[in-house]
Amino acid sequence: MAWVYLIVAGLFEAVWAIGLKYAEGFTKLWPSLLTVVAMAISLYFLALAIKTLPLGTAYAVWTGIGAFTTAILGIVLFSEPVHFARIFFLLLLLVSVIGLKFTGAN
Repeated sequence: MAWVYLIVAGLFEAVWAIGLKYAEGFTKLWPSLLTVVAMAISLYFLALAIKTLPLGTAYAVWTGIGAFTTAILGIVLFSEPVHFARIFFLLLLLVSVIGLKFTGAN
């Protein structure tokens, strides 16, 4: 169950990161509230995950999922640049996150 919690936490990290863009420096009420709620949910599920998983692994996976998902959403939602190197390194990040799952940590 800890890995499910960690995946949820990582996805909500991406939600709050994207929310920061829409909140425009916390000047827009609803995107700001969504961002703060997503932050709380993300941290809550991360806290649940680290009850069982090693902290270093959990934190690396949490940030990796968040970074990967945020970068993909940036491309989709904000027309951020897409080029070979960016996609290559995002895939390396994804492989690293998956690799951490299979390194023997719970």
